[in-house]
Amino acid sequence: MVPGRLCSVVPARYHLYMKRVLGCLAVVLVAVAASAQFADPANDIPAYNSAPPGRALPPVLSGSQLAGPYFTHAYQARTYQMAAKIPAVLHQQPCYCHCDREMGHNSLHSCFEGTHGAACATCMKEAAYAYAQTKKGRTPAQIRAGIERGEWTSIDLEKATL
Repeated sequence: MVPGRLCSVVPARYHLYMKRVLGCLAVVLVAVAASAQFADPANDIPAYNSAPPGRALPPVLSGSQLAGPYFTHAYQARTYQMAAKIPAVLHQQPCYCHCDREMGHNSLHSCFEGTHGAACATCMKEAAYAYAQTKKGRTPAQIRAGIERGEWTSIDLEKATL
């Protein structure tokens, strides 16, 4: 055995092995990144309940609870007043701020059980949309379809009325 020769063979094999491993890893990463473009956002619907509540829902904030730092604009309190009129409808709607992931909410109704709804334009617009559609005689399923299509995004909270 020639001194130093073993040392030069091991790094060469190691280098070849690492090239293969890194090459495979690169192919996998590219495949994962490329597949992301085929994800269907329409199938990424947040949590909701498909049927009316089977029990009494927690109350929507009301009265003196609609004051303080979360309620600096009139439309914030007005949206909660709308939500209080249609709790079963909101129970059957998804919330596209994805608070189901971050806060464990199970429907749009959950947003109005605390102050989250007042701090989130998505929640307020969806609730105002649901209220307006309910007044037009739409069913919760029809309202949900409109929310999924993004129709709530055109709601002007300043102009939304009870």
